[in-house]
Amino acid sequence: MSKSLTWRSVIALLAILVALSYLVPSITGTVPAWWSSFLPKDKIHLGLDLQGGMHLVLEVEASKAIEGHLERVVDEMKGDLREDKIRYVSMKRVGLKGVEIVLMRSKDETLFRDMVAANYPDFSIESMPEQNGKPVFEMVLDEKARIRIMKMAVEQALETIRNRVDQFGVSEPDIRPQEDHRLLIQLPGIKDPKRAVALIGKTALLEFKLVDEEHSVQEALKGNVPPGDEILYQVSVDPDTGHERKTPYLLKKRTALTGEYLTDARVQIDSRYNEPYVSISFDARGARLFEQVTGQNVKKRLAIVLDNKVNSAPVIQDKISGGKAQITGRYTTDEARDLAIVLRAGALPAPVKIIEERTVGPSLGKDSIQKGFKSMLIGGIIVIIFMAVYYGLSGAIADLALLLNILFIMAGLAFFSATLTLPGIAGIILTIGMSVDANVLIFERIREEVRLGKTARTAIEGGYSKALVTILDAQLTTLIVALVLFQFGTGAVRGFAVTLSIGIVASLFTAIFVTRIIFDYFYVKRNVKKLSI
Repeated sequence: MSKSLTWRSVIALLAILVALSYLVPSITGTVPAWWSSFLPKDKIHLGLDLQGGMHLVLEVEASKAIEGHLERVVDEMKGDLREDKIRYVSMKRVGLKGVEIVLMRSKDETLFRDMVAANYPDFSIESMPEQNGKPVFEMVLDEKARIRIMKMAVEQALETIRNRVDQFGVSEPDIRPQEDHRLLIQLPGIKDPKRAVALIGKTALLEFKLVDEEHSVQEALKGNVPPGDEILYQVSVDPDTGHERKTPYLLKKRTALTGEYLTDARVQIDSRYNEPYVSISFDARGARLFEQVTGQNVKKRLAIVLDNKVNSAPVIQDKISGGKAQITGRYTTDEARDLAIVLRAGALPAPVKIIEERTVGPSLGKDSIQKGFKSMLIGGIIVIIFMAVYYGLSGAIADLALLLNILFIMAGLAFFSATLTLPGIAGIILTIGMSVDANVLIFERIREEVRLGKTARTAIEGGYSKALVTILDAQLTTLIVALVLFQFGTGAVRGFAVTLSIGIVASLFTAIFVTRIIFDYFYVKRNVKKLSI
């Protein structure tokens, strides 16, 4: 027994030391200079309701996703019609309804319908009045497909924004969908709200387009835009005066390459000018396309377009292989880093607009913390006094286990990088009661053994063994519920489930393992004859 008691004591002491090491960064604010690299450095993160932060409600303009889908169908249709030798006069998107096509010959109708049925199952064909004797058809997008595209746009927007926020460095953000294509975003402890909003809302559609150098930009600005061209602007801001300058570019509408092929985007520093730029890398397919585009257009200008704004338009000096490129500009380090983040996270499938923006002040968080901890402190003191008065020395042992339980909960929050919220504090308070409940079950069983005339040592062994099944049954069923709440809950519910789950595991350790060590020390090793219970 003596050897067993020693090993159990060592395990308990090691657990306490590890827990204290995880709480040091939270207690001291910054770790001491001697704190080694392998020791924990993460603090306990506070939620939006405790430390303040930003609350955003965004609406995904899902209709834009349908427009983009129809525009892509128009581009694909042109290739399919050429491949099947079906001649057409014009083709255009008709709002959000579908695509209108004017064929050159009536005899191609059957072939056209077969091609649409085979390649575009989400569309139905409606015959429209002829134009100048030419057959006109409208490909109408199916309603189920329309709903699917909008739903997918919201889901993709949620994942893209989540990736951006994670890379931005916000701990424990709460991002979840709502009705009407909306997203709820809560960013606790955010230090730069404007930068966060710009990062989240940026569409980040990266395109590479050739500059049309055969036609005059000035003529295009007068309204004579050549077919297949468009005018986009490069916007530059003088850092000294703040003056904004717009430079027009005449570009080919057709996109040579998009950001969908990106695999990485990193901030680098230009050794000549000591200015940051973004280095991008393409996947295998993107690298081949980029090599092909640059190889076929040597000495021509290739514009890098981000969200319909020209970033730069360098001259292609030679074929570029290897799948790497640079996005340069007069960026600050933060601007370059944010651009790299949105490029890595990917473009939003549709623009988003801010419906609600609210900042929770730190004063509210401080007040919430004080009230939450005050309630926990008062409840804990009442329980501690009751246990000590009602159960004597055994109650004091249970009180020690209760304090250790709180220590392990806080250390668990730091270990899992979880966030402490107001509902989380409620979970800690509930755990205090559950921890004491386990000790009460043990003590009452020990009392029953004492009434039967058994010795202190025998009564302790009988009390623990008989109460163990009941404790495990109660605690494990609660733990299962807590894990289900964590898995399927959101926001406040998950905060409650986190502390409850950690608290249940900690209470099992302290109520069954730690208290038994103390009882064995007094009543087995020290051979105290009389039980104080």
